[in-house]
Amino acid sequence: MINVGVVGASGYTGLELIKMLIAHPHFRLNYLATTTGDTSVEKLHPSLYDVVSLDVSQANAQEAAKACTLVFLALPHQASMGFAKELLALGVKVVDLSADYRLIQETYEDFYCPHEDPDNLDKSVYALIEYYRQELKETTLAAGPGCYPTATLLGILPFMEFIDENAPLFVDAKSGVSGAGKKLSDTTHFVTINDNIFAYNPLKHRHAPEIKEKIKRVSGKDISVNFVPHLIPATRGELVSIYATLKEDINPIEILQERYKHDRFIRIRTQPVDVKSVAGTHFCDIYAQTNGKALFVSSAIDNLLRGASSQALVAANLMCGLDENMGIPTVAYMP
Repeated sequence: MINVGVVGASGYTGLELIKMLIAHPHFRLNYLATTTGDTSVEKLHPSLYDVVSLDVSQANAQEAAKACTLVFLALPHQASMGFAKELLALGVKVVDLSADYRLIQETYEDFYCPHEDPDNLDKSVYALIEYYRQELKETTLAAGPGCYPTATLLGILPFMEFIDENAPLFVDAKSGVSGAGKKLSDTTHFVTINDNIFAYNPLKHRHAPEIKEKIKRVSGKDISVNFVPHLIPATRGELVSIYATLKEDINPIEILQERYKHDRFIRIRTQPVDVKSVAGTHFCDIYAQTNGKALFVSSAIDNLLRGASSQALVAANLMCGLDENMGIPTVAYMP
């Protein structure tokens, strides 16, 4: 068994990691921590009462390193890099779910803050599994993509060689409220979001530069990305609609089927996708259609799983030499 830990166990993504790890055939959940500690997993998450019993410590890199071969960091942006730096120096593998290692330094500092660990930033591997599988097998630091970039990139990357990069890319994205985390805000208050839908940070959201950067990194295409996220009155699930201009006529379903024919958790649909069919799973469902040179791509994921925790677990499987699909959820929350 491989001992692993979760730092940031109190949040939604931390809970999802715990739920998968306690049933994992080769990982032993051996360390849980938050910034304050002094509690138990049952108190943090009453849904786990009589399921798992573990103490939750105050986060400490030295203690985590004694207990674990690999640690998941389910911490807020800007909080992960200092802890990751300590763990890596102690020989511990790290899967970071925050933004702290997923962007180049210039882009990160333009949209977040000065970076405290540029040396490890240059060594991190972006954990978009289908495009960085081999690199993840060889790294000690995986950087989990954002949920919106995950759904967008998996949908649009197979088409980049056919897209007119002189025309802008438009991304219309809708996510459940859990994507905002546990902390209450005006936009996530029940009275605000119930029976409602609205855009937030249109054209200025910090996932736009992440999408643009990774498109260029994978395809070599430098394309303008116009990204507009929306909050919907649902707990989990994410639907992304992408609009692009083609250079030539294509069969989009055949292109998707060919690109992802060996990828277990990409499902190519022949009808428009929905979030309910992927909620509770690691699947990304993708549909595409053309109208002349206009391309429409729609992808659906569970924002907490494929958009965060299950993608992190696949990365950890690869980093530890395990079957990448081990312990990954496949059954949707239906009805």
